[in-house]
Amino acid sequence: MSNSTWLVVGLGNPGPDYAANRHNVGQMVLDILADRISASFKSHKANASVAEGRIGFGGPKVILAKPGTYMNNSGGPVANLMKFYDVDVQHVIVVHDDIDLPFDTVRIKFGGGHGGQNGLRSTIQHIGADFVRVRVGVGRPAGQKDPAVHVLEPFSKAEREVLPSLIADASGAVESIVLEGLSAAQLRYHSPQQ
Repeated sequence: MSNSTWLVVGLGNPGPDYAANRHNVGQMVLDILADRISASFKSHKANASVAEGRIGFGGPKVILAKPGTYMNNSGGPVANLMKFYDVDVQHVIVVHDDIDLPFDTVRIKFGGGHGGQNGLRSTIQHIGADFVRVRVGVGRPAGQKDPAVHVLEPFSKAEREVLPSLIADASGAVESIVLEGLSAAQLRYHSPQQ
């Protein structure tokens, strides 16, 4: 039985009006992960919805968390959950949308800046930058459209057909990080056939 605990945070905005937006793809990934570990989300005093379980039989414990705040204020709940569950920053995985990656791309990164992603910006302000990110590509908008508008829109019809496999890949990336480590996960998900 593994004693390590991981905090996996899916960034997004709360409420049904935002649920299908590109900005909420991190929370979509957490829904799949919760299904895979047969856990359900419950309200937590840290202003988040939390589901707990283990990845793999006797594997590491994972706390899946969706901050109850808007994206720009995600860091407070993340810091509170780290304290509550006594999780080290290097065992934090943040799953988020990334407009700098083409749609249907998953990349894994440790540390670095926020790249204009406000949920990451808030998280870095609260806990520092030394955590793992699972970047889920949602692509840049065409033409002159404001990226801020783009991420608050639902996926297109064509994107929605591919979305389940993208979310499954991102969920697999989280599982791979927890079970195999960062380098092995990067090797698997950054390989050319992906």
